[in-house]
Amino acid sequence: MPPQSKRTPHHLTIVPDLPHPVGDSEVYNLMRRPETNAERIKRLQQEARLLAREQVDALETALLAVARQAEEIANGGDAYPVGARELCRSLIEDLNARAMTLGAISQRV
Repeated sequence: MPPQSKRTPHHLTIVPDLPHPVGDSEVYNLMRRPETNAERIKRLQQEARLLAREQVDALETALLAVARQAEEIANGGDAYPVGARELCRSLIEDLNARAMTLGAISQRV
C-alpha cells in the first residue's frame, strides 16, 4: 500500500462580484419569432390584470384577518377598554362585509 501523501489545504480567495449587465436582460426563445408591439401590449395587460387581482385578493385576506383580530378584542372581556371593545364590534361587521364585496368584485372580473 503506497504511503498517503500529506495534503496541504488550498487557500481560498475571494472573487469580486461580477458587474451587472447594463440595461434589461431578457431570455429569448430562439425558436419563436419576436413579439409584435400589439402582442407585447396584450401580454403586459394580462400580467397587470393578474397582479391587480392578486393585490385585491391580498387585501381581502388582510381585511378578514383584521376582522378576526377585532372579534378577539370585542370578545376579550374586561381586559380591554370598553371603548375599544365597542369599536371592534362595529368593525367586525364592516370589515367582513367589505371583504365579501371585494371577493365578489374580484370574481366578476
